[in-house]
Amino acid sequence: MEFESKIISRQIGDMLYASGLTVGTAESCTGGRIGEAIIAIPGASNYYKGGIISYTNEIKEKLLHVDHQVLEEQTAVCEEVAREMVLGAIKSLNVDFAISATGIAGPGGGTKEIPVGTIWLGYGSADDVRTFKLTEDFGRDINLAIATNKAMRLFLDFLKENIKEDEI
Repeated sequence: MEFESKIISRQIGDMLYASGLTVGTAESCTGGRIGEAIIAIPGASNYYKGGIISYTNEIKEKLLHVDHQVLEEQTAVCEEVAREMVLGAIKSLNVDFAISATGIAGPGGGTKEIPVGTIWLGYGSADDVRTFKLTEDFGRDINLAIATNKAMRLFLDFLKENIKEDEI
């Protein structure tokens, strides 16, 4: 794991540990990389409850409660699925916050409408879910590294905005 990811993970960990709040992950294309980044810091079990790797639509529906109709009409690679994955992880894992990723890392699987490199990230709380779309294709490994790092950075910024100094 790169140095920047460890710094971000440490900052996330420090904020969650001090506040007593928890996080979980719901990952598709990243296959557990976001969870791996979080647990790279000793003591992560104090605030990271776990993750659901929902590589198929079946698991997205059954464990994360992603709406079947949304998957049918918009595919798994869309903003609404990223949002529903966050909410599903919060509920299923009983956490305060969650981070999600769903997309097409490549090298195949893309379409004209949803090309390789399209990855939707979701993050937030039950009351405030935010999303971010990546669209560049740098090859599978780099796409996944970028998605993981971006998800961690976005979540850290979210925590800074939502956890007040007096809570930590």
